[in-house]
Amino acid sequence: MPLSAFVAAIAIVFSAPAAAQLQRNFPQNALRGEIQFGAPPEIVLNGRAVRLAPGARVRNQNNLLETTGALAGQRAAVHYTLDLSGLVKDVWLLRPDELAKRPWPRTPQEARSWSFDAVAQVWTPR
Repeated sequence: MPLSAFVAAIAIVFSAPAAAQLQRNFPQNALRGEIQFGAPPEIVLNGRAVRLAPGARVRNQNNLLETTGALAGQRAAVHYTLDLSGLVKDVWLLRPDELAKRPWPRTPQEARSWSFDAVAQVWTPR
């Protein structure tokens, strides 16, 4: 193996964990909640039985897509968005650093009455 290929391989190995911890930018309409995955498309969100929208996307803590079937039976703190019919459209499983950002709206009413800094990913109640 040439030295340049070895150095490139080492750089990739050490940069992957750092890249995975970059700040994720959540949309302004993302709410915080607790989710329990059931048999797709069934989930329990904040204690209420709801459904995932067709084509719903679930991203893990490294921002990689997860299949909902693989998550059945698991619980997690999440950010999520709803589609126009009220089904859960996008889900992000939160890392501890993301969960520590408080406050974060849990209802659409809170989101409408608070201010959002999209760059810092911080909400401020008015």
